[in-house]
Amino acid sequence: MAQPTYKNFTVTVDDGVATVLMDKADSPVNSISPDFAGELAEIIERVETDGDIKALVIGSSKRNNFLAGADIPWLFTLEDSSDALELITAGQGLFQRIEDLHVKHGKPVVAAIDGACLGGGCELALAASIRVATDNKKTLLGQPEVKIGVIPGGGGTQRLPKLVGITTALDLILTGKNIRPHKARKIGLVDEVCPSEVLMAVATKRATSAIGTKAKGPSGLERLKGLLSPQAIQQLALEETPVGRNLLFSKAEEKLLATTGGNYPAPVAALRAIRVGIEDGPDAGYAAEVEEFSKLVTSPEAKALMSVFFASTELKKDTGIDTDALPRDVQNVGVLGAGLMGSGITTVNTVKAGVRTRLKDVSDEGVAKGLAYVRRVLDKQVKRRWITKGEADRAMFKITGTTDFSGFGNIDVVIEAVFEDLDLKRSMVAEIEAVTPDTTIFATNTSSIPITQIAKGAKRPGNIIGMHYFSPVEKMPLLEVIVTDATEDWVTATCVALGKRQGLTVIVVSDGTGFYTTRVLAPYMNEVGHLLEEGVAIEAIDTAMVSWGFPVGPITLTDEVGIDVGAKIGKIMHAAFGDRLKPVAGYETLVKDGRYGRKNGRGFYTYTDGKKGGVDESVYKVLGTPARIDMDAEEIQRRLGLLFVNEAARCLEEGILRSARDGDIGAIFGLGFPPFRGGPFAHIDHVGAAAVVEQLDELAAEHGDRYQPAQILRTHAADGTTFR
Repeated sequence: MAQPTYKNFTVTVDDGVATVLMDKADSPVNSISPDFAGELAEIIERVETDGDIKALVIGSSKRNNFLAGADIPWLFTLEDSSDALELITAGQGLFQRIEDLHVKHGKPVVAAIDGACLGGGCELALAASIRVATDNKKTLLGQPEVKIGVIPGGGGTQRLPKLVGITTALDLILTGKNIRPHKARKIGLVDEVCPSEVLMAVATKRATSAIGTKAKGPSGLERLKGLLSPQAIQQLALEETPVGRNLLFSKAEEKLLATTGGNYPAPVAALRAIRVGIEDGPDAGYAAEVEEFSKLVTSPEAKALMSVFFASTELKKDTGIDTDALPRDVQNVGVLGAGLMGSGITTVNTVKAGVRTRLKDVSDEGVAKGLAYVRRVLDKQVKRRWITKGEADRAMFKITGTTDFSGFGNIDVVIEAVFEDLDLKRSMVAEIEAVTPDTTIFATNTSSIPITQIAKGAKRPGNIIGMHYFSPVEKMPLLEVIVTDATEDWVTATCVALGKRQGLTVIVVSDGTGFYTTRVLAPYMNEVGHLLEEGVAIEAIDTAMVSWGFPVGPITLTDEVGIDVGAKIGKIMHAAFGDRLKPVAGYETLVKDGRYGRKNGRGFYTYTDGKKGGVDESVYKVLGTPARIDMDAEEIQRRLGLLFVNEAARCLEEGILRSARDGDIGAIFGLGFPPFRGGPFAHIDHVGAAAVVEQLDELAAEHGDRYQPAQILRTHAADGTTFR
């Protein structure tokens, strides 16, 4: 009889071991969708009923991808929670059948993991009897569902705590972090780590050896008992007693609410589902999991977070240009300036992009500090076992330092990271053009100066572009590439490709004062000055905007960036955009008083040994503000939030932005705009353009023309169209 064939799987049986390789059709990765799950159910039924099959190995035909989880575009289409409940319950039941192959049918299941094993992929692996993972650098395991606004729905909230212990499971599920194979082995998530080349052989051997054995192996908690370390003993005390568990869950919830501000419902829902399973048993836990999932997947927060996922995925494929110009190969990069920014750029060149970097600074001491910065980042990766010491040493060999322009004759791209001074940057252009070939790209890292001004007088204006990084470069995910009317398409494509190699999400914007990210932040930060003048307390402003969803308040951000830097940018923005962005006098007054923020320990807040303390009450006297007034947090949020989204709309209207998608990603990844709101344009769509215009008009009547709505907002309000 002919063996059945499948669209998304290949199945072979040899010596009683069925090998199932996932290979989702027409997709570079495996993900769970209804048709995929349907075929898997057929295969599981065959294994259940075929007496000749004694064990099962589940792997993947796709290199670097085991199973990436649920098909997120499919999840996004779910609009009715009752439909979602039915579908997720069925998926959860499918994974239970995989677990029952060993428990009820005596047929062990081995998950052979190479590459991404995330979300539903991790849950499939959890349902297996044994997990073998490769030491491939692309192999990652985790439950990142909270990052798209949902929770594990295939049993992850129940099986993971049982396998690795409650504390470890909470850390993984509530944060959505991914872990590497050796860490997974240490906590008991996988049973063995091996090279990719022998994965299937090891997995098959494991499956064969497990035939006839009992289904239950040692849990993560039992592994802890064997360690007998003080930390393990403390964890056992928390997890093994009702009082300890109550403390554990209470503290976890307290920490969650402090971290999320109550704006992200998914982690709290995951905590509830885990707790139900621990306290009321697995059946209640599985039921709670699907109930929570079905509510979350249709929530506005989940829709917004999924839209961010889609946008960032699309940008990975975006070349940044509308022509077929191709990027040129980049192997040698020059970096001018070994300060914090230049060192960070050198770091991502070395650690991520793998290109050779020539780092120039005005002094040998500066070069040495830059090299030491990169070494510290590499040493941290060695400590975390992301790379070996040998790999770190080889990476350092790709960096050379200099105090002159020697060695720049073969540089493909020069990235300038000197002080924010127009004349200095122009001198850098001239010096680079004198020592590099005609094909060398000059990229300036500036946050506010128009690239056209920097390129004025250049011999090769078509080779000049902006690459605006965010500090610290190795931690911040965004790169803003700025093009002028003269910038050649191949130059843009080359810099976009380099940015992606550096591990960054790249948006391309048109030239103009402040570009997109600095410009959209300007009215927001400027309005903070107006609120202070009116007598609103510093901590009230910061607390309100953190509650709204920003990672830090705007006044804390001002101290971090530098009050002097903010005052300088304020003047630039005022000169470009007139009274609408006229800065209040207070910032300049603070600079004259020698208050620059954290960097000199004198700002809006106090600093002791570099650590932020409370508000420096003397600031109010320097500012000359009246006695403090009470203002509702909602009013602070309305005034600041509306100016932010209004300026984003202006940037789209004026062609600074290529799309609303880029505006949302730039605001979230570069400026910390609340991800659960989806970005400024997604937020406008959710609130409604008509409602946004109405509120802006009300504020304009009360506070002046700086609140006048962008014309594009009025247009969208009139015709009812959305931005995304």
